[in-house]
Amino acid sequence: MSVVDVPLAEYLVEARSSGSWPDVGPLEIAFAGRSNVGKSSLINTLTARKALARTSNTPGRTKGLIFFRVQPQGRPELRFVDLPGYGYARVSQQERHAWKTLVEGYVTERGTLAAVVVVIDARRGVKDEDCDLVEWLLAVGRRPCVVLTKLDKLARNERKLTLDAARAAFAKAGLALPKPPIGFSSRTREGRDALWARLLEGPA
Repeated sequence: MSVVDVPLAEYLVEARSSGSWPDVGPLEIAFAGRSNVGKSSLINTLTARKALARTSNTPGRTKGLIFFRVQPQGRPELRFVDLPGYGYARVSQQERHAWKTLVEGYVTERGTLAAVVVVIDARRGVKDEDCDLVEWLLAVGRRPCVVLTKLDKLARNERKLTLDAARAAFAKAGLALPKPPIGFSSRTREGRDALWARLLEGPA
């Protein structure tokens, strides 16, 4: 696939309740992952923007669903949705429960949600929470797209092995991914075109 140009990408709204979701419109792609796996950097790389999505070293900074308007060249407009991270976020149990309720409501109820990109740090591998997320997405009829970020941090001979190991980890948990995991690097842009190709396939 040729390089995807994105002439327009802009922040739309941060929604901290279902009542503040933007009106239903274009298809939406959600991005989910443990805290600090590189979701924001991935979104910035996909849209070829330096700071569309804010990056932070502090787990739990994203507290709502952050919607972005994204217009790929020659393609229908999309919305990207950055979901709050899960895992070791430095927030209270009450906040975590509120986030969980917000995310679950969005994923199960949003009719225009086309896919959920499950973002995993390639150096850390697949964790139980990642398997739980993929299992839940499949159970509620959502299409998970697994992406392993920070691929440039691995030696070249480790990259394919890491991707194969990730797929095997999900299989061991009894989860059959619709498509193989994609390796991605925000620094080198490796995997950008492959991920765009996957996302533009539309709903499964």
